[in-house]
Amino acid sequence: MVKQVVQQFKRIRRPIDGILLLDKPQGMSSNQALQRVKHLYQAEKAGHTGSLDPLATGLLPICLGEATKYSQHLLDANKVYRTRMRLGQKTTTADAEGDITQECDVPFFDDATIEKVLAQFRGTIQQIPSMYSALKKDGKPLYELARQGIEIAREARTIHIYRLELLRVEPLYWELEVACSKGTYIRNLVEDIGDALGCGAHVSELRRIASGCFILDEQLSLPYLQDLAQQGMASLDALLLPAWAAIADKPKVTVTENTAYYLLHGNPVHVNHLPKNEDVLIFDEQQRFLGLGCMNDDGLLAPKRLLKTSN
Repeated sequence: MVKQVVQQFKRIRRPIDGILLLDKPQGMSSNQALQRVKHLYQAEKAGHTGSLDPLATGLLPICLGEATKYSQHLLDANKVYRTRMRLGQKTTTADAEGDITQECDVPFFDDATIEKVLAQFRGTIQQIPSMYSALKKDGKPLYELARQGIEIAREARTIHIYRLELLRVEPLYWELEVACSKGTYIRNLVEDIGDALGCGAHVSELRRIASGCFILDEQLSLPYLQDLAQQGMASLDALLLPAWAAIADKPKVTVTENTAYYLLHGNPVHVNHLPKNEDVLIFDEQQRFLGLGCMNDDGLLAPKRLLKTSN
């Protein structure tokens, strides 16, 4: 009987909604970090918004509950990374976890040479994803095929490097800051820069410091969350951003209680000054977030993605 009660207690999950800006530690997969957070919050539902390799650290937004409905916005968002690249070595994975495949001496590079090389990688460029990426072929991640010694052709993808800045230079290491579009592989970028320099390079450290409108808060590490959990769920919940934080850049509309009733039951409604061809955040008169909506062909506000907890 006691065992049944314990098992039942373990299965209890909370319908908690919000976004946590986690500082993912090195050596842990994004999914492992997600499961740790989900367990700490006893959340019914959780998802992350863009994987980081186990080698990488930094910002990993975790969406809990209804916030997962808007996670695609973060998946599509621009990112900012800081990376430390090791010159003179290429590896199988283009990072420090791979086997060294090539070594050579690193010559002195003057400022003009460095800038000329980096300039090649700013703006819109083409990038061929690594075989050690999480992209899938016939449902199987490429990195699994690579570990089996299988290599397949990959199509180049268009990415945009908004900013590529050299922060620090050492004899064998450069530190770079990269602001880029979704789908950019920093390992590939570093390897391509190394090839352009003629000496090869790989990523020795990688840290994501921004994703969309979110900036890394180094305080929100797993050890910090675990310590805070000892104070109770209210302390953890206070760290959560609202479910709509990832889409806060969208226009906002406020509806009356009567209008909200019809919206929440799937009915389009009339709203003054409704933007065209753009999703809007819908709030009620108490400023509770109801969900996303958009103008339909009749000029009415139609529900698009509402919070389940709003009903």
